[in-house]
Amino acid sequence: MKRKLAAAIVIAGMMVSVSACGGDDGDDSKNAGPDSFKGQTLTVWTMDGSAPDQWVKDVTAAFEKKTGAKLKFETQKWDGIQQKITTALSESNPPDVLEVGNTQTPAYAVTGGLADLADVKSAVGADWTPSVSQSSVYDGKQYAAPWYFTSRVVIYNKKIWAKAGIKDIPKTRDEFFKDMETIGKKTDAEPLYLPGQNWYFFDGLTIGQGADLVKKDGDKYVSNLGDAKVAKAMEIYKKYQSFSKAPKDKDEATPQQAEVFAKGKTGAFFGMGWEAGTAIAANKAIEKDLGYFPIPGETADKAESVFLGGSNLAVAQGSKKQELAKEFLKIALSDQYEGELAKLNGVIPNKKSLETNLKGNAVAEAIAPGAAVGGTTPLIPEWGAVENTPNPIKAYMTAVLNGKSPADAAKQVEAEINKRLAQEN
Repeated sequence: MKRKLAAAIVIAGMMVSVSACGGDDGDDSKNAGPDSFKGQTLTVWTMDGSAPDQWVKDVTAAFEKKTGAKLKFETQKWDGIQQKITTALSESNPPDVLEVGNTQTPAYAVTGGLADLADVKSAVGADWTPSVSQSSVYDGKQYAAPWYFTSRVVIYNKKIWAKAGIKDIPKTRDEFFKDMETIGKKTDAEPLYLPGQNWYFFDGLTIGQGADLVKKDGDKYVSNLGDAKVAKAMEIYKKYQSFSKAPKDKDEATPQQAEVFAKGKTGAFFGMGWEAGTAIAANKAIEKDLGYFPIPGETADKAESVFLGGSNLAVAQGSKKQELAKEFLKIALSDQYEGELAKLNGVIPNKKSLETNLKGNAVAEAIAPGAAVGGTTPLIPEWGAVENTPNPIKAYMTAVLNGKSPADAAKQVEAEINKRLAQEN
C-alpha cells in the first residue's frame, strides 16, 4: 500500500477517561438473533487505503444478508487520527467499529474506550499468528482483533547484482554481508542505502536478539537501551550501515530512500512494499530491475525479525450496537474475507494458513516469512511518547555510528527516555 502506517502515538491528551461512555454491552445485546438487527446501521471507520472497494462490497453483502442490518464504512485519514479517535471514544455516540494502529491499541485500551472481544477470538481467532495478535491484547484482555500487517523486505536492483556476478539471493546475514562486499568491489554502485536512523529496521533487529527496549522498575517502565542484547542489535545495524554512504544523522524519509534507490546506483535497501511503487514513480525504467527477498536472518532456516506495522479492528465500549459489531468482525475476519483482503491489498493476513492468498505478489511473498518472527515496539500506553520527535533512540543510533560505544550512547539518552515513559513534561 502506498502509504505509511502511523506508528507513533501522541499520548498527551489520550489518557482522558472514556469509561463514562458506559459499560453497557449495547441495546442489541439481549437478543442477538438476526431479526433484532433489522433497521440498524453499523458504522465502521477504516483508514485510507486499508479497505479495497471489492472487499467492502463483498463484506457488506455478507453482513447485510446475515444480520438484516446496514453497514456504513467511513474512510479516515492517518493525519491527526489519534486525537480524532480519542475524541470519538469519549463521546456518547462513537463509531461502532474502528481500525486502530497495532502499536496504538494499548493507549486506547487503557482509557477504557475499547470493548472486550474475547468472544470474537473464540469464534474466529483460535489460530491467529501469535506475533501479529499480541498487539490486540492489553493487560490480559482482548481489546481488539488483528486485521492486517506489513513489514520491510530487501528491495534490490537485479541489474547491479548480476553485474557483480551474484546469482543467488542470500539466505543468511553473513551471506548478505558478503554480497554487499562483492558489489562494492566489482561495481561502482553503493551496495546498500541505509541511513543512520532507520529506527524501525533497528527495532526489528532488537526483536531478533530477544531484546526488550523497556523494563519494569517497581510499578513503572524505564529504558532498557543499555541491555547487552540491544547493543548486539545495534552492532549488526552498524555492520549493515558500513556498506552505505547514507547520512548517519537522517532517517529513511530524509531523503526518501526509494527515490535515492530509483536513480539506479544502489544495490539494495530495506523498504516497505509501497516504496517499490515510489521508486517506479520516480524512474519507470527501474521497474524491470526490481527484485525482493526476506531480510536474511542469522541462519538459513529463519528470516530476520522485523517490525510488524499494521492495524487491528476494535469495538468502541460506548457503542450501543456491540453485538452487531461483533457479528461484523466475525464476518470481516473470517478466512474468506481475511484471505480476500490479503490478496487484494498484498498485506499479511492474521493467520499463517491464509498466506497462500499472497501467491504471485512478489513483494508480499517476500514479506510473509518475517511475520511469524516479527514483533512491535513495546506494547504499553506510554511508549508513543518515546517516539515523538526528536526520537531519542535515533540519537542513540547516530551516536553509535559516529563512534560511541552502545553503552555510552545509551547513557546519553536514557534520562530522556525515562522522562517520556513517566509522562513528565
